[in-house]
Amino acid sequence: MSDLFEASGILPPDAPLADRLRPRTLDEVVGQDHLLGAGGPIRRMIEAGRLGSMILWGPPGTGKTTIARLLAQAAGYEYQSISAVFSGVADLKKAFEAARMRRAAGQSTLLFVDEIHRFNRAQQDGFLPFVEAGVVTLVGATTENPSFELNGALLSRSQVYVLKRLDDAALDQLLARAEAHLEKALPLAPEARQAMLALADGDGRYLLTMSEVLFDLPAAEVLDVQGLAGVLQRRAPAYDKSREEHYNLISALHKSVRGSDPDAALYWLARMLNGGEDPLYLARRIVRMAVEDIGEADPLSILVANAAKDTYDFLGSPEGELALAQAVVHLATAPKSVGVYEAFKAAKKAAYETGSLMPPAHIRNAPTKLMKSLGYGKGYQYDPDTPEGFSGANFFPDEMERRTFYKPKGEGHEEKVKARLERWAEMRARLAKEATVDGAGD
Repeated sequence: MSDLFEASGILPPDAPLADRLRPRTLDEVVGQDHLLGAGGPIRRMIEAGRLGSMILWGPPGTGKTTIARLLAQAAGYEYQSISAVFSGVADLKKAFEAARMRRAAGQSTLLFVDEIHRFNRAQQDGFLPFVEAGVVTLVGATTENPSFELNGALLSRSQVYVLKRLDDAALDQLLARAEAHLEKALPLAPEARQAMLALADGDGRYLLTMSEVLFDLPAAEVLDVQGLAGVLQRRAPAYDKSREEHYNLISALHKSVRGSDPDAALYWLARMLNGGEDPLYLARRIVRMAVEDIGEADPLSILVANAAKDTYDFLGSPEGELALAQAVVHLATAPKSVGVYEAFKAAKKAAYETGSLMPPAHIRNAPTKLMKSLGYGKGYQYDPDTPEGFSGANFFPDEMERRTFYKPKGEGHEEKVKARLERWAEMRARLAKEATVDGAGD
């Protein structure tokens, strides 16, 4: 809707339903009671009669623009809006100059900046002197995480308020308003109405846009879920593969596997695939889960993960996605261990600290007579030929004390590994003691 119609409150007859149903007071905004309800921070600001600069962060269609406009109305501020998509430095200068003139006349200005994260760092810095001087009260709207996209200096001068994705109750409230406004019911069976709420994916504007199509259908036609699908084109869920949502969802998938919850893991896998994530990226992460969180507790997991990667590479979508799902279930239900992960990290640290210490002579390579004359390989015991299949020899550098890096906790396959290591540790101590006694006798 244009600024002219927004400022005048007069809408053209063909205005979108979402614009015709814009809330006229903050009490009519749905789904954001944590901010606008009794005791909410924005409500308290209004009641105190003074607005502070703020960043409204939330998904599309949750009311950011509407809240900014109603805040100006409630506080008696002049409302001015610009979009970072369409505005440049010249537009900002005009906005600040107009606000300066209003301030000189005793009128406060609320400057609403849509998609504020699209301004570069230098442009964002340009807001600072006007915000600090009180020339404008800034209300920025963004769908991206402000921590990543906005300057720290700008954030330090603003409150960040998180708008929630609209739940089914809030979305259904919007549909009820649309039906009351148009004085007719949506031609939907109950299950189709619920499916439509799911299709909206928390976006109130998109929900009302879909409903306009349905209101234009013949009155006698009532749609079931299949009929609804035939009328509407499903929109891909909100998902940006290069930004915060990507990292949130892959984190959720990884932690669900680590937390041994196959159902949650399958859900997040499906969410990412539905959002258009590259399945081979997911396959790589699944392989990482196998080595990082499971390891020796279930050595088959890495084979399953790699097989899933190869299967997807061979079959592609959608058939190959089932292999990824199978791998996710296997990993989520497998015993977990970070024994190898922690051991390798500790070993790398020790390797860095000890520098270039040589292996003990008995395990050095001795391909030449000179090396043999220097004692390379002397005294080496071939463990499989020893009576117990274990020599107990020292394999660390002579100048380095023996260290224990790998400490299995006894989950899954590691239960047997732990018992074997404990038995070898006892044998090593016994053989070392016997060697000491024999050496003293000599």
